[in-house]
Amino acid sequence: MDLMSEIKLLKRQISVNINIPDEVKLIISTLEKHGFEANIVGGCVRDASLGKEPEDWDICTQALPEQIMRCFNGYTLVPTGLKHGTITLVLNHVPFEITTYRTDGIYSDNRHPDKVEFVKSLKEDLSRRDFTINAMAYNPKFGFVDYFGGISDIKKKVIRCVGNADERFQEDALRILRALRFASTLGFSIEGKTDAAIIRNKKLLKNIAAERIASELNKLIIGKNVEKILLSYTSVIEEIIPEINETVGFDQNSPYHHLDLWKHTITSVSKTPEDMTLRLTMLLHDIAKPKCYTEVDSIGHYYGHPKISSDMARKILRRLKYDNNTISSVIKLILYHDTEIQPKARYIRKWLNRLGEKRFRQLIEIKRADTLAQSEKYRREKLKALDEIMSVLDVIIREQQCFSMADLAVDGRDMISIGVPEGAEIGRILKVLLGMVIEGHAGNDREELLKISEEFINQE
Repeated sequence: MDLMSEIKLLKRQISVNINIPDEVKLIISTLEKHGFEANIVGGCVRDASLGKEPEDWDICTQALPEQIMRCFNGYTLVPTGLKHGTITLVLNHVPFEITTYRTDGIYSDNRHPDKVEFVKSLKEDLSRRDFTINAMAYNPKFGFVDYFGGISDIKKKVIRCVGNADERFQEDALRILRALRFASTLGFSIEGKTDAAIIRNKKLLKNIAAERIASELNKLIIGKNVEKILLSYTSVIEEIIPEINETVGFDQNSPYHHLDLWKHTITSVSKTPEDMTLRLTMLLHDIAKPKCYTEVDSIGHYYGHPKISSDMARKILRRLKYDNNTISSVIKLILYHDTEIQPKARYIRKWLNRLGEKRFRQLIEIKRADTLAQSEKYRREKLKALDEIMSVLDVIIREQQCFSMADLAVDGRDMISIGVPEGAEIGRILKVLLGMVIEGHAGNDREELLKISEEFINQE
């Protein structure tokens, strides 16, 4: 079937019209005026077909890179991927990638083609792509071009490789995680042949850079279908985080837990808000439990597991090349995830002093998720306590109660004004004053705190 016949067939099947930005229309029309085919392609077509606003707009064309540059002479052009046929055109401060139709050579590293060959056929270009839902093109004049059944798979909510699934994954093993990511974020299932090829080729993930793996994992775990995907593809996740192997099928032997450790973990992930840091925390929060298992009166106990889990999480996240801020946030939340917090203002002010408001709210979220993945028998009482903590927290914030040095009604200049010498003594006194205010032993009142400070000086 030729291109025009394909388009006519698709027009009868598809009622979706894509609202293309003016800049993209300009790019396509400019290329067409110079005699070249041009279409939007890939993820933007997929997202628009799903009724989502695309994040990026990618254009593919028959024009060779040097021809693209001639077509847009006088515009801001960046040869971002010249070897692979990609030119970035900047319009109204927004970058748009324009790529020449191409086919890929051998992928000897299971990630990048050793060479690419530019072609004139859109179908050849689309045939090299990973999944059918990403192998569609769209032109504002003619509509959809879909040689591989992407629209049908979107309607059926299916992830399916273009052509031979083993070949697609052996070309680029990162596609294994991309398949899981799309299934998780879109709520799709994975077609049978693609599913089998994922399992056959999962060990190829060892050839993929840690940063790329982390990027896909981040998107996977915030998906709405994350629980099903983590459960169905545990063996794939073990390829990138082998430490979870000990948690799979591990009987927690506790009245507080009705699920084995891995099922508890993935349930807690799904009960957490769709935030990457929080879900990473829950993915790793109990990773050390098997190492900490002891038994008392035939009941399992896990003394010290938050600290050891935190240490293990640090090593895992460093191995996957996460940034320091993410690592710091995750390991701190894991460290405190099992700590009891009393719903009283002075205790919560202490936690706010230690963690800050944002991190403390995150801690309550992960404690809630952890509770929702535990036995129902004790769940209601724990959730009620967490609600009480949040109520007290909201009062503290609303009343602007003091819980940090920045909130304290006195500062170093005040200490100097009453005769405290500059140096460490100022910091020591301010720290004592802050502790008294947090504990409720003194009000956050300047005159009161100065009087207490003068008493300290006189005693010395």
